[in-house]
Amino acid sequence: MKVGFISLGCSKNLVDTENIIGNFRKNEYEIVNDIKQAEIIVINTCGFINKAKEEAINTIEEMIDWKLTKEKGREKFLIVTGCLVQRYKQNLEKSFPEVDLFIKIDEYNILWEKIDEVLKTATKKSQSEFDYQNRVITTGKICAYLKIAEGCSNMCSYCTIPYIRGPYISRKMEDILEEAKVLEQKGIKELIVIAQDTTRYGVDIYGKQKLPELLERFK
Repeated sequence: MKVGFISLGCSKNLVDTENIIGNFRKNEYEIVNDIKQAEIIVINTCGFINKAKEEAINTIEEMIDWKLTKEKGREKFLIVTGCLVQRYKQNLEKSFPEVDLFIKIDEYNILWEKIDEVLKTATKKSQSEFDYQNRVITTGKICAYLKIAEGCSNMCSYCTIPYIRGPYISRKMEDILEEAKVLEQKGIKELIVIAQDTTRYGVDIYGKQKLPELLERFK
């Protein structure tokens, strides 16, 4: 089956989308850029500010129209995931029964099991957790984003990230360096290090800020 992807929001969300694409490709689905060719659409939503929510809702409605446009002998599936789903899954399920599957961020550890329940055609080769080494880079052949942490613990009064993504969790330095090595082997020349709070990297697992050491080890 052919799968198309729509990734909304920030670069951190895009990395999640690239991991989801990797899951589909590993399970022998064909990835397409043209929505008209797709039999499955995956929307990775943002829910950070009102304009982002509106964009996500408009995109879901547009893709529901795509799904309901019947084509002979062609079944279509619509899957929605990401930050908006994390915050409003129950409301979205009630508002958009046409969507086949809503997946919250904290359900990514069972991502493929949930997708397989809907599609019932997966080969089940994919592991439950994201495999960063298997992600499909969508930012071209030269540069890629490298996510070093998830979530945020600053609890700023104006920000919803801790409620969507949870507390700040650093990735192990060895895992990040291994991913960087894999990206280098793929021909990537420039890595853009990202996190909600990059300078906090390492405090939660190493007891102190480790960003300078991490950057030194990239050399």
